[in-house]
Amino acid sequence: MKKIITSRTVFTVIATAIVCGLLSFAPAEKSYKIGDKVADFSLKNVENGKMVSLYSLPGATKGVIVMFTCNHCPFAKKYEQRIMDLDKKYAALGFPVLAISPNDPSIAPDDSYDNLAARAKEKNYSFPYAFDETQGVAKAFGAAKTPHAFLVAKEGDKWVLKYMGGIDDNPDEPENVKKPYLANAIDAVLAGKPVAVTEAKAIGCTIKWKQS
Repeated sequence: MKKIITSRTVFTVIATAIVCGLLSFAPAEKSYKIGDKVADFSLKNVENGKMVSLYSLPGATKGVIVMFTCNHCPFAKKYEQRIMDLDKKYAALGFPVLAISPNDPSIAPDDSYDNLAARAKEKNYSFPYAFDETQGVAKAFGAAKTPHAFLVAKEGDKWVLKYMGGIDDNPDEPENVKKPYLANAIDAVLAGKPVAVTEAKAIGCTIKWKQS
């Protein structure tokens, strides 16, 4: 059956492109590569105002799923339930989610601290939702999109980057995902095996960087 492309569909695609691509001048700075040791960082958890850090995240016995996401992005909204499901499955296995919103609220008002807090409360996230106000953590990881996933695994006293990129290959149809990149990477680490696909294209909106 052929899909009928209507003017409304075209408008939706264009509107999404505008929202996702507005002011996306990512800074050219050195960022982590696969196999690099990841330094600790601390950010404010919007749910309770307390600081949360990578190394001391509760339940992170194996590592952390660092997820750059936000409120406003259509793709972040599409992946929201999947991020919640990832935490539900893997936090119990030692890989909890740490969600981080890196956007400049002056560009994306929906991603202000107060709005992030409201979203976390509304959805009753089981994971911390942190605000990267300086955008320093996003720059260190080389994050470019929302959502953008990074898998950090504990190896002795080191925290090592094992995977970076998209959550999977199908933002629109979770039931038709063929390549669950992030889940496959976590499963490989848990099994003590090499991660087959260490990088995959992140599908999402560009991070809204500060302009001054």
